[in-house]
This record gives sequence, C-alpha cells and structure tokens, in this order.
Amino acid sequence: MLAYIHVVWCLRLADFMGKSALVDNDLIQRLHRDDFAWSYLWNIDSMPLLWVHQSLAILASICMCVGLLTRFVIPLVWFMTLMVCHRMTGFLFGLDQVVMMLAMYLMLAPAGSVMSLDARLSKRITSSGKATSLMRWLFPPASPSSMVTVATRLIQIHLCIIYLFGGIAKLRGEMWWDGTAMWFSAVAYEYQSVDLTWIGRFPIIGAILAHMTVFWETFYCALVWQRWSRFPILGMAVAVHGGIAMFLGMITFGLMMIVANLAFIEPEWIDRLVERYGKRPVG
Repeated sequence: MLAYIHVVWCLRLADFMGKSALVDNDLIQRLHRDDFAWSYLWNIDSMPLLWVHQSLAILASICMCVGLLTRFVIPLVWFMTLMVCHRMTGFLFGLDQVVMMLAMYLMLAPAGSVMSLDARLSKRITSSGKATSLMRWLFPPASPSSMVTVATRLIQIHLCIIYLFGGIAKLRGEMWWDGTAMWFSAVAYEYQSVDLTWIGRFPIIGAILAHMTVFWETFYCALVWQRWSRFPILGMAVAVHGGIAMFLGMITFGLMMIVANLAFIEPEWIDRLVERYGKRPVG
C-alpha cells in the first residue's frame, strides 16, 4: 500500500510538489510554523530530484512488501513517506495516516521474521553455522519476541484512540443523534460508488445504522479487549469499513482499516486456522 500511494502521488507530482504546486513550499512552512513538523522536501522543487525521491520510496516499499532487508527498508520508507506527508499538508486523507501509523510500529518489531525473503535468508544463515549477532539482528529468527508484543499493543492502543475520538466527534454532530447521517453519506456523490439514495425511503434503517455506528466507535476501546465481545466488535469493524470500501468508493482506506483491526486477532487462532487447512506458517 505504501508503494501504491507513492505511485498515486507520482501521477500529479508537479501539482503536488513541483515549482507550480497547488500549495507552494512557503505556505506549507507557514502552516507548520507552530508545530514540530519538518521536511527536506520544503527545499526541493526540482522535478528530476522529486522523481528520484519517489522512485527510491517505491523501491523501498516493494522491498518492504516482499520482506527484504526489513530492518532497514521499513524505517527508510516510513521516513521518506513522512517527508512527503509534511510537504503535502492538505492533500492527505485517512489512508495515508493509517499506513504511516502501521509502518511506524512495524519498525519496532522483527517484521521480516516470517513469510518474507528475510526469513529464507535467516534459515540459510542459521543452517550454515555462520550467524553472527549482527546477522541475527538483520535477519531475525521466527521466535517469540517482546518487541512483537510492544508493536502489537501500540497498534491496538492507537486504534482504540482513533475510534474513541471518532465516536466523540460524531456525538457532537446533530445528524448522528437524529439518525440522518447515513442519508447524507448516501447522497454525497463525491464518494458514492453505489446508489444508496433508496435509504431515504426507510429512515428507520438509516437511524439504526447511524446509532449502531456511534455506539460501536465510541465503545470499541472498551469492548474489543473482552473475549466475549471481541469478535462481534471486529465483525462490526469489517462491516463498517467494508461498507465504506464498497459503497463510498474508499476501497484502499477501508481495506487498510480492516488490516489494522487484525492486530486484535490472536496468533494462536491464526495458527489453528492455517493448520486446519494442512499448512503451517513459513519460518
């Protein structure tokens, strides 16, 4: 997904970051003058240099995807993407933020220890008997790690914060109280990929969906930790974000939010599911 968003930015690279950008570097720096944001791209508007930067970011993203040298490429692609995000203030949306959040926490964990090229290299190095401490760090084995727990927990807590503040924000809106929010979402033609205006003939359905969404989003942070309510809450997450993907056209955002929610799925459950079909995780 990181490679995808960099490719999308490349489609209008001159408009986003070139000399004729829709928002120039001076304005971006003024917008950030009261916070800690910074980007070396504030000082670059040369198209050749911008193309080199984006090409390197896409290459690093592909390496991250296949799990090659993940200890280096994950921090690299996260940093390069962050620089673009700080340069493109005003052009970003939820997908960019969610992907950045997940990549940030993946830097802490040995993300290349299973189902990756790093995992294959780790096996070869271990079997050769020439593994040094540096090699074991660069190509981590598939073994229990405290940093996996830390990274997973941080993703979970971050998700809870996102949903809690999203729910509180909705509670401040009159449309979510009177149940008309779903109607206004259905008639927003900017995002509409499927005609949902029929929901206006059944206002009770729209009201129920609106109130269910507010309840789920507000209390996600409490109910997702309980075993008895975890799967209904995660099922609701799949329904909400799947609906956003299918009906509002935000396929990539909906997909990545579902992926983020998988942080609450216990690895033992995944192991049992894989073993049920006669396969075992790589590594």
